[in-house]
Amino acid sequence: MANIIPLDGVDAELVEELLDAAFGADRHKRTAYRIREGQEFLPPLSFAALDEDNMLAGTIQAWPVALTDENGRRHPMVMIGPVAVLPDKQNDGYGKALMLATLGGMQGDAVLPQVMIGAPEYYERFFDFTAAHTGGWRCPGPYEQERLLVRSANPAVLPEAGMLGPWDVPK
Repeated sequence: MANIIPLDGVDAELVEELLDAAFGADRHKRTAYRIREGQEFLPPLSFAALDEDNMLAGTIQAWPVALTDENGRRHPMVMIGPVAVLPDKQNDGYGKALMLATLGGMQGDAVLPQVMIGAPEYYERFFDFTAAHTGGWRCPGPYEQERLLVRSANPAVLPEAGMLGPWDVPK
């Protein structure tokens, strides 16, 4: 079984190598990178999975993002991903353990909506993400609309339309 540890305790170079192995060296061109551009991952919600030999097998990151609605109002959200598992460790439960760790860190009444780009048949079935509320949302780059997913305790607060992008918190 996976040993889940905080991601900020893992060497950043090892994380980058794992992400390259899972998604390819050209992964930085993906739309998800543009959505969270310039942001730092959220350490309390980002984890690594170690295998039985205490070697890095997978990672998950959470990011501050916002959906800017048609009136220019920014709605903060948490972007989940990438959920990355080494190719030879996929289907061994690491990804599910990482998702449970991140989502488990988001309990309570004031939890922000979570957004991700992923396989709806998996993330809806196991984690209640859906594309039902994202039909009017846009992303800064190519993406498949049915893979733009959201999870929210109160979907009524979600804007019908808008553009996803980084959450630039004033300093």
